[in-house]
Amino acid sequence: MKLMLAAVTAAALGAMALPALAQEGPPPYDLGPVWTTTAISTKDGRTDEYVRWLATGWKTQEEALKRAGVILDYKVFFVDSPRAGEPDIILAQEWRNMAAFDASPAQIYAMQSKLGGPPPAQANKEEADRGALRTVMGSTTMREIELK
Repeated sequence: MKLMLAAVTAAALGAMALPALAQEGPPPYDLGPVWTTTAISTKDGRTDEYVRWLATGWKTQEEALKRAGVILDYKVFFVDSPRAGEPDIILAQEWRNMAAFDASPAQIYAMQSKLGGPPPAQANKEEADRGALRTVMGSTTMREIELK
């Protein structure tokens, strides 16, 4: 009886696998660009001040990266009605592919200098000063897929 039950179960599982086998082949998508997002929580009463910095310093940096071909695009999103512990701003950058992240620290510093960015010590101080306006909650790297 157990042997017969095992045979019937195996046959049923095999029949269910046939449609899946017929669909094998390349997946129905291509790999697209890579997106990085950074979750920001602005301090109470400091959102407008932080957005002013985004519209000046951050935008200047992103436009320089875009002109140099380092990134494809960038965006700023306001989160509608964030709950406790959630960000109120999301910063996004679009990169051509994962290879864009393979620069050495020396290459990154050289690019920063070429694009007119501040020296590393100054950039670190400015980053720390922005801590009075916001908290960086974390970041995510995602690969976009283009459905066929």
